[in-house]
Amino acid sequence: MEACLQWFALRVRPRAEKAVAESLRGKGYEEFLPLHRQRRRWSDRVIEIQLPLFPGYVFSRFDVRARLPILTTPGVVSVVSVGKVPQPVDDSEIASLQVIARSSLPVQPWPYLHLGSKVSIFRGPLAGAEGVLTAVKSESMLVVSVTLLSRSVAVEIPEDCVWPEAEGRLQFATS
Repeated sequence: MEACLQWFALRVRPRAEKAVAESLRGKGYEEFLPLHRQRRRWSDRVIEIQLPLFPGYVFSRFDVRARLPILTTPGVVSVVSVGKVPQPVDDSEIASLQVIARSSLPVQPWPYLHLGSKVSIFRGPLAGAEGVLTAVKSESMLVVSVTLLSRSVAVEIPEDCVWPEAEGRLQFATS
C-alpha cells in the first residue's frame, strides 16, 4: 500500500549515516542522506570530504506499522518520535532537500530558524524548493528546515528566483 509510506527521520549511531543508508537501500527501502562538501586540512594536503547535513540522522520512507526491519538495521538507534509515537517528516521538506541535493550548489548546515520569510524558488536549479530567505555576507541564502529535527540547511540562491509564498509578489533579499 503506497499510501501508507511516509518519510521518517532515523536516529543512527555517530558516523554510521552512510552505512545505514546503504543497508536500507540494500533492503529495498527508499532512503535519503543529504550530504555537503567540506574541506579538511591535513598536515600535507587539503582534501574535500562529504559529510551528512544532519549528523546522526538518515531519512527513510516506509510504513510505520512495519518498522521492525528498519529498527534491526545495524546502526539504527530509533525512529524519531514524540513520546512513543513515530512522527513523519513533512513530504514538502524532504522534497525541498532533494531538490537542493540534486542542484550541486554549495550547501551547508544552518541554525534552525523560527522567524523569516517563507519563500518558493520558481526558476533555476532549485526550482520547486521552499524555505526561508535570509542573507549572509550580502549573499542570498535559502534555508530549508526539517521541523521534526529542529535542524536546517542553507544554500546560496540568486535573488531573482525567489517568490514569497504568502504575499504573491517577488521579494529580494537585502543585507
